[in-house]
Amino acid sequence: MVHVAQARRRAVAREEGLTTDAAAAADTGTLVAVATAPGEGGVGIVRLSGPHAHAIAAAMCKRTLRTGRVTRIRVSDGAGETIDDGVGLRFDAPASFTGEDVAELQLHGSPMALREVVARAVALGARMAGPGDFSARAFRNGKLDLTQAEAIADLIAAHDARAARAARRSLDGVFSRRVDALAGRVLALRVQVEAAIDFSDEPIDTDDGGRNASALDAIAAELAATLQHARQGQRLRDGLHAVIIGPPNAGKSSLLNALAGHDRAIVTDIAGTTRDLLREHVRIDGVDLTLVDTAGLREGGDAIEREGMQRARAELERADLAVIVLDIRDAATQRAAITPVVAGVGHRLWVLNKCDLAAGMSAADEDSVLVSAHTGTGLEALRARLAREAGGQAEGAFSARARHVAALEAAAAAIEDASQALGRGQPELAADDLRVAHDALGAITGRVLPDDLLGHIFSTFCIGK
Repeated sequence: MVHVAQARRRAVAREEGLTTDAAAAADTGTLVAVATAPGEGGVGIVRLSGPHAHAIAAAMCKRTLRTGRVTRIRVSDGAGETIDDGVGLRFDAPASFTGEDVAELQLHGSPMALREVVARAVALGARMAGPGDFSARAFRNGKLDLTQAEAIADLIAAHDARAARAARRSLDGVFSRRVDALAGRVLALRVQVEAAIDFSDEPIDTDDGGRNASALDAIAAELAATLQHARQGQRLRDGLHAVIIGPPNAGKSSLLNALAGHDRAIVTDIAGTTRDLLREHVRIDGVDLTLVDTAGLREGGDAIEREGMQRARAELERADLAVIVLDIRDAATQRAAITPVVAGVGHRLWVLNKCDLAAGMSAADEDSVLVSAHTGTGLEALRARLAREAGGQAEGAFSARARHVAALEAAAAAIEDASQALGRGQPELAADDLRVAHDALGAITGRVLPDDLLGHIFSTFCIGK
């Protein structure tokens, strides 16, 4: 069947004036896709990219598109019947988005007509593009690095103006330049450390009384600042993952319902009512939050309740924020019992609930919020604290993803290890730690990245991008 399809393409190519070699190359070398989702009365764009994009476009339009000119076109099917008309644009390699020859046909927004146009391009030897194929080619041809390519998808998916501006900054290379600068400093320091190892018996200046240690400290500080911005950018993109946890009957489910604005969770006075995880997505100050209600933590309970408590603890391990709900009437005892459970969560917010039942009591610590999920008292203050934790008040230096944050964390850990190794007089270990840090930074921009991860990343893109 493959040989039949190729023979058919070559036959069509001969009819349209394409050479056999051109048709064979186009069979795998030229992409086609609808690059925009047409709306009512809108414009639909069909994009071709590859070594024979111009030849295929000329065969479809019965005329050659001219670089730098908008050309009036009429796209025909194999029988010469007009499918649609519009205008065509030509971009010659490497001055195009993908770095290849590109042709764009701007047509009417009829989904049926656009499907016929794409089918015609495929009949002439083009290949249907999959998700992210155009951006992947731009990356492989050096037109974008990986963070810029990902920023395209983030810009398309941005849910508000701040997220869009952060994605635009990443697309403009703000994030990439910071990472590349850090990688350059790490590489330069690695050269210095390895020179000290290789030429330890030579009279050359390789450290000068702790200069390398000072450079490590400066890199660590810049990494920490970049990591903070990346986490903020990730929250703008993905939202905050907040897990509501606490003892039974503290009001966790009531609080979830109050923040969601509707009865999402079942609320009763019976301890252990919540058995499984309940998720609710809310938006506070322009930032998305995923709130997860969990089973109350206590000793004992039946088998189902114990499974619910185990799932609650597992969910905590992935949380950005633990929202610990306590009954204000027994807050001290409950806090002492819960504190070991949430010790591994970086950010914690203590919520003292049922303040309507304890007149005159106030929050004892600045990390606590006093609320009544039943009456609504203190909910606005709680929303403000959640927004602050999510970075909702901040603009965001650039957009980032979970893999970027993980890579920066790995680089920071390696830099810390290198600093300790240098302090112990073990430059060989420090050099290897610097290599690990450099590779982690390279994975962010795609300088060091396995092909299977590239395939996974670009598979999340839209078709036509």
